[in-house]
Amino acid sequence: MIRTNRFLVALLLTLGLSIALLGCDSSSGGGPLRILITNDDGVSAPGIDAVVEALKDDPNNEIIVCAPAEQQSGSGDQRTPTPPPLEAVMSTTLSGYPATAVMGFPADAVIYALGNLYPAAPPHVVLSGINEGQNVGDVSGVISQTSGTVGAAKTAACDDVPALASSQGNGPPHDYPSGVAEVLNWLEQNRAALLAGQVGVENITSINVPTCDPGSIRGRAEVPLATTKPDYVPSLDGQQDCESTLTDPSDDVEAFFNGYVAITPVPRNSSRTCER
Repeated sequence: MIRTNRFLVALLLTLGLSIALLGCDSSSGGGPLRILITNDDGVSAPGIDAVVEALKDDPNNEIIVCAPAEQQSGSGDQRTPTPPPLEAVMSTTLSGYPATAVMGFPADAVIYALGNLYPAAPPHVVLSGINEGQNVGDVSGVISQTSGTVGAAKTAACDDVPALASSQGNGPPHDYPSGVAEVLNWLEQNRAALLAGQVGVENITSINVPTCDPGSIRGRAEVPLATTKPDYVPSLDGQQDCESTLTDPSDDVEAFFNGYVAITPVPRNSSRTCER
């Protein structure tokens, strides 16, 4: 009887271990995070290079870089009509990391990558950016219609892949290390949910990071898109006041131009991205 009980215990332990191991593959929450990195400034831009260099040596990340071959800022969610099929060539980032350069728009790069570079399983997340310059506000369609960085992220979300669009405030120079820190923070805050497939795709997240000189970043603010431009902001392409004393910003324009990292949901189908 004792031997039988021991046998049953051993069998149950073995079965339990086997089930646990089966639950540890990447499709059920284990393994590295599959990350597609893209942008709208082109494959050789410094912003995308900064993100790649920050992520490439972490064994918990599995990254693929696919971006437009040339600068495509302001192209929104435009797509190249097909057929003919999209053209792509092997390339590298600024620091030499292998990349695929697509002859087309940021949305084309996402479409090409999802269709050709992920034969087994889609990425857990698409990181678009870091853009050279801010993408704040929905004033005259600025963010929902003209930002290629945001357009690429929305294109991914329309294909049911969660996405982050990151943009660095104008300098000079652009403070990409601050932008990278915010991308890494967002990624780690959401890593478990991304691996488990629990991040929603009805919205993408847009992060705009100030470049502060003088002053320093004042914190993070989760805020909606602005629909108006305040009088004290001469231009949405202008400089940020990181020495401001304003608190409790009401939207992304107010947060960003007063020294906060603006974290904003953007509907994936704004400007009818999913219907294209």
